[in-house]
Amino acid sequence: MTLVVFTGLCGLLAAPVPVHPVLGFTAVLCIALGAGAAGALNQWYEADLDKKMKRTAGRPLPAGRMEPRSALHFGVGLSAFSVVLMDIATNHLAAAILAVSILFYVVIYTVWLKRRTAQNIVIGGAAGAFPPLIGWAAATGDVTLLPVLLFAIIFLWTPPHFWALSLFVKSDYAAAGVPMMPVVAGLQSTRRQAFLYTLPMVAAAIAPWPLGLTGWIYGAASIALNALFLLFAAAVLANKATDPAKMKPEKRLFGYSVLYLFALFGALVIDARLIP
Repeated sequence: MTLVVFTGLCGLLAAPVPVHPVLGFTAVLCIALGAGAAGALNQWYEADLDKKMKRTAGRPLPAGRMEPRSALHFGVGLSAFSVVLMDIATNHLAAAILAVSILFYVVIYTVWLKRRTAQNIVIGGAAGAFPPLIGWAAATGDVTLLPVLLFAIIFLWTPPHFWALSLFVKSDYAAAGVPMMPVVAGLQSTRRQAFLYTLPMVAAAIAPWPLGLTGWIYGAASIALNALFLLFAAAVLANKATDPAKMKPEKRLFGYSVLYLFALFGALVIDARLIP
């Protein structure tokens, strides 16, 4: 949620069009509300799975603190409200992309992919990649190459980020019957694929600088951040451990991947604001 809101805010701030503070705040609020609504619907649909996993058993529905119908009504109502408010405050395009992102996360990822294929994170990762597009569209009313590259960065970042986590919580997913990559393909295949996805992610993350879409601040930060990401992904690839207690490279990559996205998008905004 924090990354969703932050990347949406960065998309808005990096756009070459000034936005009234009230309208900008409203746009970011709508992104947060839409993400929260999608999360609520996800938890409504997956309450049975959440109950089986140690990591999610304490959530309101599996813990019995909320009625499923209340969660469903809350999620649907909040989804509609966030889209309508975005449309009123900004423009039709931003509202439409927000609606697509909610539907993609709930219908494509949660309902269709999550329980059926190990590619759930790969395809479903698009849902979390929409916020910078929404923020940019809210400010400009259009979508250009830079926000598309921002979408691509998050889309390609999602597999190594989540697969690093799934490697050391494999037993949780196995117990719930969720076909995450380590459960279906094994640990070494997951490590290899996480590394392979890192390569195009690095290319997409550095690309805005040589393409002339950003300045040297973003370029330098991007090269440094991606070099470290690649190093940590390589350490995961080299690790042969099967015991979660010995998966320090995986835990390090997962933790760094969160910091990476914050730092990369933060550098984008600093670059856009400081360099004319």
